[in-house]
Amino acid sequence: MNEDRPPLDPRTLAAQALGAFEPESHAIVPPVHVATTFVRDPDNQYRSGYIYGRPDNATVRQAESLLAALEGAEAALLFGAGMAAATSVVLALDPPAHIVAPKVMYWALRHWLTNEAPRYGYPIDLVDMEDLAAVERAVRPGETRLIWVETPSNPLWGITDIAAVAQIARKAGAALAVDSTVATPLLTRPLALGADIVMHSASKYLNGHSDVIAGALATARPDSELWTRIIALRARHGAILGPFEAWLLLRGMRTLPVRVKAACESAADLAGRFARHPAIAQVLYPGLAGHPGHAIAQRQMAGGFGGMLSVRVEAGETAAIGTAARVEVWKRATSLGGVESLIEHRASIEGPGSPCPPDLLRLSVGLEHPDDLYADLDRALRAANA
Repeated sequence: MNEDRPPLDPRTLAAQALGAFEPESHAIVPPVHVATTFVRDPDNQYRSGYIYGRPDNATVRQAESLLAALEGAEAALLFGAGMAAATSVVLALDPPAHIVAPKVMYWALRHWLTNEAPRYGYPIDLVDMEDLAAVERAVRPGETRLIWVETPSNPLWGITDIAAVAQIARKAGAALAVDSTVATPLLTRPLALGADIVMHSASKYLNGHSDVIAGALATARPDSELWTRIIALRARHGAILGPFEAWLLLRGMRTLPVRVKAACESAADLAGRFARHPAIAQVLYPGLAGHPGHAIAQRQMAGGFGGMLSVRVEAGETAAIGTAARVEVWKRATSLGGVESLIEHRASIEGPGSPCPPDLLRLSVGLEHPDDLYADLDRALRAANA
């Protein structure tokens, strides 16, 4: 490695997967390491660094190294799902650790925090994370051990000031974890803004092809007690990502910069056009100047405002569901961050108690031409409102 060479751009790091190649054949595509057990040295040591497949895997390590480089992290861990990654952060805390989390966030984690975490002895308070005063009021001196942030928040795409919440967390002696799934490491680096841990549902943008379920955590403090316990939990609970899934994830991350750039450009274009559409009452997208979190997003997001937006249909819930039923280019499906554009009536998924308005459609903008995406949704809106 040439130490005089300037740091490589994330696009270069991603495209070359840190420049590694297979040492035996010099193949530029890394192999999939599927072995579950490894030969011990004659003197009873494991100098290869591998003992058994449940706590560690060479293919997983490669994908973790690339993610850590993109996040500006010292270490990263991959899990079998985003939920496995997120819940491991909570379970690494000593109960009765108090947790502050957003009212608006990924519904499955919100459900787990409010229904399952208390059974393990963790009291939870959900707050408007965009209201810093509310966050400060929710913190319990000597009791709060974790503040969880999701920004942009799913599915209303609110923006939380990560640096400001990091100060609140430090003052309280709590760890700050940020779900940065939608921002990706290319638009926001939470660790540089003061977060202790950044989390991704790697099934989404990191993979980008709707064929992997995975989760990820990254940290700037791999020697912390919290991180050490997360490592132990992953090993003991068998939550590590499988080697083939890690290989697919690594392949997906190699195109992450170009995919995210294209999705951001198309989403911004569509948000502007839909904001003027007569059948749409409101567009929720942090890239719009009228978005309440726009100024903060400008400070902590570089290179775009993400590929996710939501629209509220003027005629209400029935028209929103009818619109989703009539699209052809957009696909009616759960998830986000893939190469194909998805549309979803989110309140139907989240069910009773959801903070999601019933007239809202969540849009994940993929790599199709934005003119085709606009025309398709425009036709569906007009038909549903006829």
